[in-house]
Amino acid sequence: MKVVIVGGVAGGATAAARIRRLDEQAEIVVFERSGYISYANCGLPYYIGNVISDPEALTLQTPESFFARFNIHMKVHHEVTAIHPDRKTVSVKNLETGDIFEESYDKLLLSPGARPARPRVLGTELDQVFTLRTVEDTFQIKAYIDRHHPKSAVLAGGGFIGLELAENLRSLGMEVTIVQRPRQLMNPFDPDMAAFIHGEMRGHGVRLVLGHTVEGFAEKDGGVEVLLKDAPNLCADLVVLAIGVTPDTALAKEAGLVTGIKDSIVVNDRMETSIPDIYAVGDAVQVKHIVTGQDALISLAGPANRQGRIAADNICGGDSRYPGSQGSSVIKVFNMTAAVTGLNETNAKKAGLDVDKVILSPMSHAGYYPGGKLMTMKVVFEKETYRLLGAQIVGYEGVDKRIDVLATAIRTGMKATSLEELDLAYAPPYSSAKDPVNMAGFLIDNIEKGILRQWFLEDLDRLFRDKNAVLLDVRTTGEYSRRHIDGFQNIPVDELRERLDEVKRGKPVYVICQSGLRSYIACRILTGYGYETYNFAGGFRFYDTVICDRRLIESATACGMDQTTSGFAD
Repeated sequence: MKVVIVGGVAGGATAAARIRRLDEQAEIVVFERSGYISYANCGLPYYIGNVISDPEALTLQTPESFFARFNIHMKVHHEVTAIHPDRKTVSVKNLETGDIFEESYDKLLLSPGARPARPRVLGTELDQVFTLRTVEDTFQIKAYIDRHHPKSAVLAGGGFIGLELAENLRSLGMEVTIVQRPRQLMNPFDPDMAAFIHGEMRGHGVRLVLGHTVEGFAEKDGGVEVLLKDAPNLCADLVVLAIGVTPDTALAKEAGLVTGIKDSIVVNDRMETSIPDIYAVGDAVQVKHIVTGQDALISLAGPANRQGRIAADNICGGDSRYPGSQGSSVIKVFNMTAAVTGLNETNAKKAGLDVDKVILSPMSHAGYYPGGKLMTMKVVFEKETYRLLGAQIVGYEGVDKRIDVLATAIRTGMKATSLEELDLAYAPPYSSAKDPVNMAGFLIDNIEKGILRQWFLEDLDRLFRDKNAVLLDVRTTGEYSRRHIDGFQNIPVDELRERLDEVKRGKPVYVICQSGLRSYIACRILTGYGYETYNFAGGFRFYDTVICDRRLIESATACGMDQTTSGFAD
């Protein structure tokens, strides 16, 4: 059996190695357009920022090492220019010599990945305007920085690459501005959770220009003028386009393969395309979202690796299946960690699901053990069924392990109420006897049993208009005096039983505290005395962070620049 693989990196290189492990006699040829067959995409920004100092550390395998271990021919600087399914060959161009030849195959695996999206505007060809996707891109940016020592950079796009690059350029001493057409960074997160990411970015001196569109670039005084729609232009010494990626599927389309979202390659759960003996994996393929069952594009290294393995199994006569992706991801944002899995609230509603949520602020480990830090968790679930849909966490320690637990719970179809039953490891330096994941389950279980009723930030305007609503802040007098929401009366929770006569009877009471715990206790006290109560999800810390962020974005919209102050509540 002869297998030709188009493209290396996560999907193609993984498949090649797996095929060899399953079939020692197979002839395997990999054609890679770039000079690198297996490299760490996610590490590229950290090389630019000198966190990774050795460029060879980025290349996980070389053609020579791959051949020595797996007896696989890795042909770099070779571009497949056409697929001929009728005669089971591909046309290949040697980019070093210009020679063109045909290569036959019994099985063909496409792993072309995705290419950086480039806005259709003037000036993207300027020498100071870069994209960051490949090792070659990284070396070009690094060489430009080492040669020209730019003092400022504008990053167009606020996704994973944009944020990681912003941090690394700041570490080099540059002034960094991120321009993003949506009014938030990191679209996998809901806007309220993204507010915490915004605060961390601003707190480290990154300017955010959110809700603005780049209309072009022009050379000015040796640098770049970034032209914005309905806002003052920006000037920088360096520009990096990080507005997302597009499936690189021109080859597949020309060969007649069925394509889907954004011209991605349609595959079944065996990673087979619409043409027999042709498989496809990675960022170029359309997959099913594990939560909704709907078609989706999810460009992440983990799914690409698993797809490569599954395709390899099937090429070698097995029957492996890819059930779908759920978008589990994590990112370092300066000192913060932000992670997400499954559906956020926004996308769950777009998918037509009737959703509910809990927002909590647990400590990363036991409060009595030094060094614990708050994290903010948002867990989204389906009303009525309590099916777990997704989760988002921002914090400083222990974020990654909690998101992995929640990702596993989603994958196994666990109900959100069952999170309380998980038997998770505990020791004071690492967790609490009630782990944050368990705590989310306790909240959701209380909702199911009718013990807890919530109100949310989006309800606030309605409550201000409702003359029957009683608004109660149960924090201490000192906390209340520092910052509070106008219209809320203050009765500290520990004084509540003695001051019940100050809470109007016969009207619903909407309660808030700093994190949501004391207000829950207050709700239970009031319920015990016959009051109808609702607890604010997330607490005043959550409210203050989101509202401060919204105000900064609103004020920035008028002038085209965002402040760099944090906006965090204490």
